[in-house]
Amino acid sequence: MPFREINSKMIEATVIPGQRLFSQRGAMLAYRGDVTFTPNITGGQGGLMSMIGRRVAGEATPLMTVEGNGTVMFGHGGHHIQVIALTGDTLYVEADRLLAFDGTLEQGTMFMGSQGGVMGMVRGQVTGQGLFTTTLKGHGSVAVMAHGGVIELPISPGRPVHVDPQAYVAHHGDVRNQLSAALGWRDMVGRGSGEAFQLELSGSGAVYVQASEEKL
Repeated sequence: MPFREINSKMIEATVIPGQRLFSQRGAMLAYRGDVTFTPNITGGQGGLMSMIGRRVAGEATPLMTVEGNGTVMFGHGGHHIQVIALTGDTLYVEADRLLAFDGTLEQGTMFMGSQGGVMGMVRGQVTGQGLFTTTLKGHGSVAVMAHGGVIELPISPGRPVHVDPQAYVAHHGDVRNQLSAALGWRDMVGRGSGEAFQLELSGSGAVYVQASEEKL
């Protein structure tokens, strides 16, 4: 794992010759050693088609390629950072949540409408997140950003997890999502907008939830 958590809002990445990292532009705080930072225009490991898909979806977040020999400290906007280790599975995460990730991971784009049909599309409209989401697949680590810290909730067959869509950060595994309307306590105390929604995730995997309803 190339990432070491310095504190809840900063991580340090080890960069070695022959390997590379990708990070959000502007996320570098400091570095030691012989390290280079190059604007990335090919969409990461997923190549040109990944970039095109993200551009069409409006999900593109400017990346930079990090290479060399040294250590780099990353952080952005004072957001809390969660490091997620992937062991061959796929992480689904909004593009603007990505802080940094291993260059070995294959990057792609998925149309959220294909997970849960029309409800997947409604989720995009309600949460303000794009109808497309970024995918990272393979063996490696990903650093994602959130407000107020993150908790990982396991999802197992027959035991779905219901999440406030605004608190959703990412998920991985063989998971399906479905948005449903429900009357919640926030409507009763005046915080709701007249419609309350729950994001139901079922299958086998895990979902990451932030301790806030704010978008980045």
